[in-house]
Amino acid sequence: MNEELKPEGGFVLLPLEKLRPFDGQPFRVRMDESMAELVESIKSYGVLTPIAVRRVSKNEYEILAGHRRIKACELAGRKKIPSKILELNDDMAIIYLVDSNLQREHILPSEKAFAYQMKLDAMKRQGMRTDLTSSQIGRKSGMESREILAEQVGESRNQISRYIRLTHLVYQLLDMVDNSKLSVNAAVELSYLGSKAQAELAQILQMDEIRITIKQASAIRAHSQDGKIGFETMEKILKKRKEKPKPETENIIIKKTRIRKYFPSDYSAKQIEKILFSLIKKWALEQEKM
Repeated sequence: MNEELKPEGGFVLLPLEKLRPFDGQPFRVRMDESMAELVESIKSYGVLTPIAVRRVSKNEYEILAGHRRIKACELAGRKKIPSKILELNDDMAIIYLVDSNLQREHILPSEKAFAYQMKLDAMKRQGMRTDLTSSQIGRKSGMESREILAEQVGESRNQISRYIRLTHLVYQLLDMVDNSKLSVNAAVELSYLGSKAQAELAQILQMDEIRITIKQASAIRAHSQDGKIGFETMEKILKKRKEKPKPETENIIIKKTRIRKYFPSDYSAKQIEKILFSLIKKWALEQEKM
């Protein structure tokens, strides 16, 4: 009997071992609480929504949509999965893959960066046609591919450009962006550095546990020559704010009457002091982000 058994709806049941990831696809499968829930759902009810694949050889299929469902099937002990087989060329497959996976609830900046780049390149090769899921092929031919992409994904053209710049980052810095240790805007500035300078900068940031600001990132870019900048220069720029003289020797005196009127009469001096320091700390953290 053919291994591709047709269930209801005209889809086919494909063995998991016949499936392979799409070459260069940027979307990750996370082993999180959502995955655990999906595994339990598949154990109880099966796969409710078929995955999408395309045939690449007689016995092999490339995954376009459904990487999480496939992993969940593996964890649930299932050997086959309902699949929709699409006949698409390389560029059409890229566009379908990106459009399908951008519907996920949680998408990392790095995933957006490479997905936008992949789709943009495919759109250009396709003559700036729009996505296949909307059937709006060839509309607004006067628009640039990047403008059409921005409209489709709900981002500004400039934001699309910022994300795509992240593809020029070394892994260490891109990982910091994904883990919210480096802002997208600061990362964009650093993306213009060469890979050697980026790797050295990542070393400084990790070693000294420094959170770089957009202003500092811009200064490092401005001091670089053809993407090159010395380790010492970067370190100096990053630590400049820390070493900036502060009037710590001065005593700051605030009259009690000026503060007391903002607090309930039954608040003790210790309670007031705790609140003041909490507000000052919050202000200091905001300054670091600037």
